[in-house]
Amino acid sequence: MRHNKRMDQPIESSLASRIVEAPVSAPDGRGAERLSSLMTEAEANAPALAAVLRDPKVADLLRGTFDGSLFLTMLATFDLERLGRVLTQVPEDHFAAMTRDLAQTMSAVPDMAAAKKVLRKYKTEVAVLTALADLGGVWPVMTVTRVLSECADAAVAAAVRFLFRKATEQGVWQPPDVTAPEQASGYFVLAMGKLGAFELNYSSDIDLIVFFDREKSRLAGSGDLQSFFVRLTRDLVVLLDERTPDGYVFRTDLRLRPDAGATQVALSTAAAHGYYETVGQNWERAAMIKARPIGGDIGAGNDFLSELSPFIWRKYLDFASISDIHAMKRQIHAYREIGGITVPGQNLKLGRGGIREIEFFVQTQQLIAGGRQPDLRVRATLDALAALEERGWVKAGCRAELDEAYRYLRRLEHRVQMVADEQTHELPANPATLEAFAHFAGYPSTNELAAELTAKLETVERHYSELFEDAPALSGESSNMVFSGAEDDPQTAAELKRLGYSQPAQVLAIVRGWHHGRTPSVRSPRARERLTEVQPLLIAALADTVDPDAAIASFDRFLSELPGGVQFFSLLKAQPGLIRLFADIMGSAPRLAHILSKRRRLLDAVLDPHVLGSRLDEDAIDELLIRSFATARETSTGDPMQEVLDTARIIGSEQKFLIGVRALTGSISAAGAGLAYAIVAERLIAGLLREVGRQMEVEYGRVPGGSAVVIAMGKLGGREMTASSDVDLILVYDFERGAEQSDGPRPLAPQHYYTRLTQRLITALTAHTAEGALYDVDMRLRPSGQKGPVATQLSSFASYQANEAWTWEHMALTRARVIAGSPELSARVETEIRNVLTVPRDRARIAADIRDMRNRIEAEKATSDIWDLKQVRGGLVDLEFIVQHLQLVFAAEHPRILDQTTLVALDVAASEGLIPVEEHRRLSAAGQLLHDLTQILRLTLEGPFHPASAPKGLKSLLVRAGEAQSFDDLERKLKDALAEIRGAFDRLIV
Repeated sequence: MRHNKRMDQPIESSLASRIVEAPVSAPDGRGAERLSSLMTEAEANAPALAAVLRDPKVADLLRGTFDGSLFLTMLATFDLERLGRVLTQVPEDHFAAMTRDLAQTMSAVPDMAAAKKVLRKYKTEVAVLTALADLGGVWPVMTVTRVLSECADAAVAAAVRFLFRKATEQGVWQPPDVTAPEQASGYFVLAMGKLGAFELNYSSDIDLIVFFDREKSRLAGSGDLQSFFVRLTRDLVVLLDERTPDGYVFRTDLRLRPDAGATQVALSTAAAHGYYETVGQNWERAAMIKARPIGGDIGAGNDFLSELSPFIWRKYLDFASISDIHAMKRQIHAYREIGGITVPGQNLKLGRGGIREIEFFVQTQQLIAGGRQPDLRVRATLDALAALEERGWVKAGCRAELDEAYRYLRRLEHRVQMVADEQTHELPANPATLEAFAHFAGYPSTNELAAELTAKLETVERHYSELFEDAPALSGESSNMVFSGAEDDPQTAAELKRLGYSQPAQVLAIVRGWHHGRTPSVRSPRARERLTEVQPLLIAALADTVDPDAAIASFDRFLSELPGGVQFFSLLKAQPGLIRLFADIMGSAPRLAHILSKRRRLLDAVLDPHVLGSRLDEDAIDELLIRSFATARETSTGDPMQEVLDTARIIGSEQKFLIGVRALTGSISAAGAGLAYAIVAERLIAGLLREVGRQMEVEYGRVPGGSAVVIAMGKLGGREMTASSDVDLILVYDFERGAEQSDGPRPLAPQHYYTRLTQRLITALTAHTAEGALYDVDMRLRPSGQKGPVATQLSSFASYQANEAWTWEHMALTRARVIAGSPELSARVETEIRNVLTVPRDRARIAADIRDMRNRIEAEKATSDIWDLKQVRGGLVDLEFIVQHLQLVFAAEHPRILDQTTLVALDVAASEGLIPVEEHRRLSAAGQLLHDLTQILRLTLEGPFHPASAPKGLKSLLVRAGEAQSFDDLERKLKDALAEIRGAFDRLIV
């Protein structure tokens, strides 16, 4: 930046007489036009001001200012008297007088509206004064930042005193001194960041933290102290931040307080101490270096900071902190896409060689050594830099260059913000706009600006790089994201969006919550250290799932229920592959994630290779159920059956969870998962049938010679269940001829007895208890469907199937399998089913019926979506119809074909010569693909699959399940499979 040689001026002289530089302006530009209009107005209404405006230095300053900033033009020309005061008075005296007047005026304002007006009038005049003093070279840049900071101090202090005065007048507050009601209140406002260091920039937000000491309360009545201070703090923000016709005072940010996402805007000192002592982070230590009380009970604020000193200033050399601070800087570089130094669009604060690097250079060394060297505990950046030089931490030449660069960059930063009163730090990227800005900054052209700025930035970058030349490189796609600090980093949010998170703000809040130690699992420093080590991989892995937002929310819930996290995070660090597994569970399978979060003991099962690789044991499940149900009954203090139902749900959920994990990890095939889900379901149904039967016998006795069995139909009958399958059931019973009622204390007729048994079984399976539900039950495949009785006597069942059932009912019967109940009755039922299915049939009629039914289904549920694997033509419905057609027309001569599992029955058809070998090969491969993909989709999704919006994690699972090379290859395979099945449907069902 070009500076004219300063002339010696007495400090008592006016601002106008001390102007030594000005922005470059065009003689006939808009600045000249605006100055001419101002002169005309001043000559008519303010002759004294007109005389000042004739001064060439004043004219140059205003012309260049008006040329470069419409905002400053409006500010300067709105009130001629104000402009006159700014130009003609001694600027130091003028500011001091304004500040005194503010305090006096605020002591008498009657209400919030009046207080807002007074505060905004004060700030606006300070804004005009500091802008012209800065642009005119009247004040050096650090004087400008000091005045802006003292302006904010005065505004905050006056606003706090006003609010306490109003509370006192209303009888809510009882101070010892009504003239200074905020004193001895225990309520104080800490200035943070640039305000705390007296380094406020021209259009800066002010970072504040508000605390209160409960022991000093003078609240009248029985009101809640925190609620009072929260309301007062919100009113304080309104006084400062709200935009009115008079503008605003300062944009106010309260997010540097402890755990801002979970705490009130005013926090007790006791809670604050507890937070900083247990979960305070290094970035918060760095922030507290600059903290100072500016409003309310200043003494209480100083006491608080003194008590907090051990948190900020560690007695040992704290080299660990340097990696945290440097990581933040690398994060900013990486995700603000900051490459090399370039003037167009250059970020003066966050870019390479910028203001932040100087601040980090200073703060890291303060944190490292400040615990043992108290003279390093200073707030202002340049004062701290000088102290570091005196202590030998920084060489004299380095200090001098960084000092000069800091002052230069801060001056240039002010000019960027003066253009439009925006909290921005970026130079214009557009060449024409950048040229205009260069003139506003005092340069004849962009080239001169670029040359001086580049040299300063390169100097800073060199010193900063030397400080951290041994810092380790970060790795991992997410390792440089910024989750520390009180506000969301925009580029981190953008990167989270790119990774697949649709709610990046929610993700940022969740991760911040982990580091704030909001739950026991992340409360210890060691747990958070271990979390930080695995966090990059975790964020990336969770993004690579079906629903990243749900995945990270699910993982957050999981962490909230862990009693401790050190062991868990250490495990993830030791076995990074587990991160992928947990991400798959949390993001790809919501049911599994929910079960895992509720049942932490399943962690052992998940991590045990033997468990994941072992075969599901039917006998072991039966033994577990018998033992567990007996224990539930014996230990119950209420309804034993309720305990049994809860126990069944716990066992069922855990077993289904383990099957899902096996399927996700690929330790069992999709077909194996279908069989495993079916085994679990049938053993649970069998176990609950025993329990319901036992309960019925206690209440109603037994029906003479009576017994019942459960027939599984559909997916359960075919051993092709998925994670979301319901169960299709039919209950068949029989009893001695002549038996009229059960023999218990409350006898029931046989039909009523078994109807009630069936209803209780359905309730046992479907009822929602504290442990959830087991299965939805569908009984519509029983004789006469929904209109028939829920329980059917064997003779009626056999008669209906032989004489009344439609072709589609016999198709359904091909999957019928007795899974529970009396062995003797089971054999009889299976015989009746086989008798019905092995009756010789008219092939043409069966084919016509099946085609008619398929047309009806298509008319109702037609789809062209290839990922609707069930209903799309060539999908599972067509495949099942093909096999069921073969079974019905060939079972009379080839009874081996009556296997309930679709693809097994297809194998038999080929082995019996009922279909060509090549037809079987193609159909079997196509069917296996559909079953494999269906298993994954049912495990991972609750709704339809949309490839365009599906995360790559789910697509990868599908590609693996389909043994394809890529997702495009998988879709080609799927289309071929659908075409093969549809073609076979047309060829075989004739």
